[in-house]
Amino acid sequence: MTISDISNGFGFLGGLGMFLYGMSIMADGMQKTAGSRMSSFLGMLTNNRFLAVVLGALITAIIQSSGATTVMVVGFVSAGVLNLSQAVGVIMGANIGTTITAWIVSMSQLGDAFEIMKPSFYAPLIIGVGALLLVFAKGQRKKTVGEIMIGLGLLFTGLDFMSGSISPYTEAPIFADAFALLGGNPLLGMAIGAVVTALLQSSSASVGILQTLAMNGVVTTNAAIYITLGQNIGSCVTAMLSSAGASRTARRAAVMHLAFNMIGAVVFGVLGFVVFAVLPAYASSHISAVQISMFHTVFNLTMTALLFPFGDWLVKLSGIVVKGAEKMPEGDKETAATIRHLDERIFESPAFAVETAALEVVHMGQITMKNVKRSLDAVFTGNLEQIKDVYKTEKTIDNMEKMLTEYLIKVDNLSLTERQKRVVNNLFYSVSDIERIGDHAENMAEQAEYLTEHGLDFTETGMQDLKDISSSVIKSFQYAIDARQNGSMDAVRKVSQYEDDVDSQEEELREKHIERLSAGKCEPSAGVVFLDILSSLERISDHAYNLAGYVKDEL
Repeated sequence: MTISDISNGFGFLGGLGMFLYGMSIMADGMQKTAGSRMSSFLGMLTNNRFLAVVLGALITAIIQSSGATTVMVVGFVSAGVLNLSQAVGVIMGANIGTTITAWIVSMSQLGDAFEIMKPSFYAPLIIGVGALLLVFAKGQRKKTVGEIMIGLGLLFTGLDFMSGSISPYTEAPIFADAFALLGGNPLLGMAIGAVVTALLQSSSASVGILQTLAMNGVVTTNAAIYITLGQNIGSCVTAMLSSAGASRTARRAAVMHLAFNMIGAVVFGVLGFVVFAVLPAYASSHISAVQISMFHTVFNLTMTALLFPFGDWLVKLSGIVVKGAEKMPEGDKETAATIRHLDERIFESPAFAVETAALEVVHMGQITMKNVKRSLDAVFTGNLEQIKDVYKTEKTIDNMEKMLTEYLIKVDNLSLTERQKRVVNNLFYSVSDIERIGDHAENMAEQAEYLTEHGLDFTETGMQDLKDISSSVIKSFQYAIDARQNGSMDAVRKVSQYEDDVDSQEEELREKHIERLSAGKCEPSAGVVFLDILSSLERISDHAYNLAGYVKDEL
């Protein structure tokens, strides 16, 4: 082994590193550019499987990884956001979307006729412009475009490094012998493709490496076909690993992905074996990077078209493979739902993760709203069963605060835009405010319990006063939840109006109550409870105002 050989080895490894890193930061930048628009994709998913296929392809084209898309699908199915019928369409689309990377890689061969058209010719310029944008641009969107450009430039530069390192050895017998062996043994070829893809955790990356070898004229057609089929199988490994320990439904989603690609590999593997047996010269001929892109695309489009009508059969097949009953998370119903929804597989897309956290904060707010109403009902009726329910639900609210806070800490460490970071920061505060509202609801339930145990009553006027201010407080909190759920400035303004109303009512009612106490119309013990409940209501309205303020900050 000479110094030149070692240098070429270093060059290949460096090129591979640049290729993988470039692909990673380009995908990351594209996710940021998509931003909140990605979070609306799921809302578009109905039982229209064709739309699910289109969206699966689009999402994968954006994040540059069918494995990552499938992991997200597993997370969404586990969280109950998607059903299996919708998931099978997204999985089919993901396989189509992943072909985009192969076409990007093969662009260098598309421009072979003119040196100036090769992407590697422009790569240094793309990196330079991207770096300038990243360092000097002020807007977040421009910086994100800079990230994408740097990623794209590194991808092309890495390919050039790999190709240049391999080119001196294109005539080496080892390449001819290796690909002759792989081309003559379909199972071995598929196994090599699957293993390399599983190790790299990306079919796009392994296809790119195969295309780099093809650019140097060392890959035979039959070997490339079998390896590509194996790469599609290997892309399922990420989702299969991700589904371990997940719900039965999530494991079924991963099995559907594996079944789809396994069926495709068998169909095209048998077809290829027959064709290559009939046309041995074609089988041993060299294949180009463009032809690999074409086969990759034709394979995924054909299998989607063939299996599209049988999507429900894939769902049934997954049920046969993954047996057993669905295991529900431990804990009360609401906590169990939160555990399911806060699935870390969704971290594959930070935009979706932020949206999921926001929806779960709304869920927490709705549960707390019910508890506030329950505690007020206990105050007005003295219902001891309602009081017990308040205490029980308060524990649920505390558990949700802990889970959401831990989840948001992890989301905050993801690659987020400035706006997403602001949203996450505000969600932290929102969770804290909602938990404090829950504490005030519990406090009012304790006061209701005290009234019942000691046989105390408010005057008719005092009771009506509490009902009046309670109505304004409930509306204030409800509009605050609506503001977060719908991003509505109108709801934010409503909260502000009711907060002002509650403040003025609280001051007026406190003065009226002191007058009743002075006139001896109200028992002192009941009077203390009245003022405590009044204070809790006013504080709930203050927290609702805070919640609306966070939404206003984002809008």
